[in-house]
Amino acid sequence: MNFNLLLDNLTNPALLFFLLGIIATRLKSDLEIPPNSSKFISLYLLFSIGFKGGQELAHSHFDLEIIYSAIFGVFIAIIIPVYCFFILKRKFSIENSGAIAAAYGSVSAVTFVTAISFLEIQKYAFSGHMVAIMALMEAPAIIIGVILMKIFNKNEVIKTKMKSVIKHSLTNGSVLLILGSLLIGYLASDQQAMGIKPFTTDIFKGFLAIFLLDMGILSGKKLNVFIKSGWFPVVFAIIIPLINGSLVALLSQLVSNEIGNRFIFAILAASASYIAVPAAMKIVAPKANPGLFLPMALAITFPFNITFGMPIYLSIILYC
Repeated sequence: MNFNLLLDNLTNPALLFFLLGIIATRLKSDLEIPPNSSKFISLYLLFSIGFKGGQELAHSHFDLEIIYSAIFGVFIAIIIPVYCFFILKRKFSIENSGAIAAAYGSVSAVTFVTAISFLEIQKYAFSGHMVAIMALMEAPAIIIGVILMKIFNKNEVIKTKMKSVIKHSLTNGSVLLILGSLLIGYLASDQQAMGIKPFTTDIFKGFLAIFLLDMGILSGKKLNVFIKSGWFPVVFAIIIPLINGSLVALLSQLVSNEIGNRFIFAILAASASYIAVPAAMKIVAPKANPGLFLPMALAITFPFNITFGMPIYLSIILYC
């Protein structure tokens, strides 16, 4: 791995604000971001990414790469939860295994946003259609997780609520916002987009830094859960994302030659959902323990990906 790349990432202000949030929690500081402000910032980040992706898409030519990329993204979102489930059910209940598998097969919009900032620092561009692919990858893993729970645990609750989960996955607020912003950005002219550029672009990194500070505070609060969880969840939350991201970094060359696009594929495969999946599992698998899969995704996988994961995946793409 390129250690200069790792060093550059570790001194990224956005990442350092994330670490500050964790430190503040461990020191029992009263530092916090008000919930309403945190929600606004997360909505802003999704809006900004979607809109800019739409603008990029408007300037790109529709070709087979977009189709192949969409198929590849959905395939990743389907296959990852399947093999994760069979690993997990050796240690956990069917409900917990399905929920964790769905989380690791689905994607994290926040990791995606952070990855885009990382690409900008490294001066690599990515195609606008990758925003749409990110949104497409969120629902399939949730559906596969539910199907696996249904097959291995004949539970009437899962059968009767399957339709609700599918609907929730497809109309999830983050998916709807990023797809809607993508469409609006696609339809807007260059002149219209320039009119809101100070909001969509100029202040983006500042908002990202504050948002990651909030994520650091939230992660720090979840770390204590692992004191009672043993070694397996921690190891899984590091090794599986590392394997997923590294494999997809290599395989992505089958559908794209663009470094930025391949990196986005890798980070999406390595990420774990801690927003859409917990909301869906609350409906379909109330016995699944959010105190297990939420900290795994947020307190272990997310920090690993934004500190060490991103430089590793980019190095694989550049040198393999």
